[in-house]
Amino acid sequence: MKTSIVVGASLVATPFLLVGAIVVGTMSVAAGSSTVSPVGRIADGTVPTADAALMEQYGHMCPTLTPSLLAAQLYQESGFDPTIVSSAGAIGIAQFMPGTWPNWSSPKDGDGKQDPRNPADAIPAAARYDCAISHQLSGIGGDAVGLMLAGYNAGPGAVEQYQGIPPYSQTQDYVKNIEALEQAFRAPDPVMAPSDLAVRAIAYAYNRLGTPYEWGGDGTDGKFDCSGLVQAAYTSVGIQMPRTASEQWYTGPHIPTSQLQPGDLVFYATDLSNPGSIHHIGIYVGGGVMIDAPHTGAFIRFDPIGAADYLGATRPQALVVGAALDAATPQAKRTGTPPGTQTPQNPANPAPGTPTPTGAQVPALAPKTAITSKH
Repeated sequence: MKTSIVVGASLVATPFLLVGAIVVGTMSVAAGSSTVSPVGRIADGTVPTADAALMEQYGHMCPTLTPSLLAAQLYQESGFDPTIVSSAGAIGIAQFMPGTWPNWSSPKDGDGKQDPRNPADAIPAAARYDCAISHQLSGIGGDAVGLMLAGYNAGPGAVEQYQGIPPYSQTQDYVKNIEALEQAFRAPDPVMAPSDLAVRAIAYAYNRLGTPYEWGGDGTDGKFDCSGLVQAAYTSVGIQMPRTASEQWYTGPHIPTSQLQPGDLVFYATDLSNPGSIHHIGIYVGGGVMIDAPHTGAFIRFDPIGAADYLGATRPQALVVGAALDAATPQAKRTGTPPGTQTPQNPANPAPGTPTPTGAQVPALAPKTAITSKH
């Protein structure tokens, strides 16, 4: 692991004050904040203003969905025209068929009239349907977002029948277009103050200063190695990180040293041309200092980030973290059906009220609309 660095008392004092200011100041602001997660935020001016807040709110209904993906999907479905009716009879911004609409609408939405022409009713319904599809198809390997979108277009029964995106050109184009369009609706990541999640991850590590280093430690016995500390810190705020430092390198965009923010992850490698040689990681806290679990015989502590083997930094992003976690187990190593997967008696059209693993009752997921061109 990382070579021992002797840190003087004056250097140590500054991070304590710095971390305390970050944690207390930022968390007090976050405590009074009602803003939604920044993941997949919608870029300004890309959707009707009246609909943007609805997409931001309901685009976080399940892990497979984001506001920008929901926006791209609704644009593909209707061009955001709430009055449109397709040749097949699908209605409104989310293009629901009249017979399917009651399964996904709710009197708690909009004005209580459950009108598919009202975006305040239809946008939440579309998110519910997306997430129900995602749940039903969770046992099928591959692109979870693509499967969800394919199920919305062709019906989840068709996806189950083919165990993937059906061989319908319309559905395949639908998935491809929306996944590409999502980037056009996604707000660029701004340079911003440390997020609430980053601050709380730092607080977790801060509260473990002085804990002995343990090779392979993930906190199960209260001790950590370098990547175990990072994983535990971010898991504590709801972001499940990969286990090793080399896998954690791929959990977000790579940040120049001049743009480091508290909560960024800093990495060290024996060969700066080969990220496979990463051997150490720390959590940046500001002022050129990180919290890390350095090596056997040492304790979790503050260390300066400057070192000859410094490779770079990553800013964890929830969507990218999920992809990195998934990629930690290559497809070639995956076999069988995920544990806990429940297969309906009739996979092509499960009976209404089929229990889900969480005990929720989900209506039969028949196609939302006929698989004919709506535009």
